[in-house]
Amino acid sequence: MELILYSKPGCHLCEGLLEKLEMIEGLNFKLEVRDITSREDWFQSYQYEVPVLCINHCSQEKLLPRPSPRASVEQLQRMLRNSQG
Repeated sequence: MELILYSKPGCHLCEGLLEKLEMIEGLNFKLEVRDITSREDWFQSYQYEVPVLCINHCSQEKLLPRPSPRASVEQLQRMLRNSQG
C-alpha cells in the first residue's frame, strides 16, 4: 500500500499524524510526505485542509477520511486496513 501525506512545515496536526503513522506496526505501507509549499497546485488544493492523507492505488490518489487529531494509533491502523479493501 502506498500512502501520501500532504503537509506543511510547522503544522502540528501534520506532525502528529506523521508520528502516529510511523508507530503503526503490522501493516505494510510506503509513506510519501509531500510539502504543499513546494508546489503551487498542492498549496492551492490543500492550504486549508492539511494534513491530507491519500492512498495511491493504480497511480490514482484516493482521499482518505481525515482522522481526528485525537485518534489513537490503533484507530488509524484500523482505518487504513479498512481502506485497503
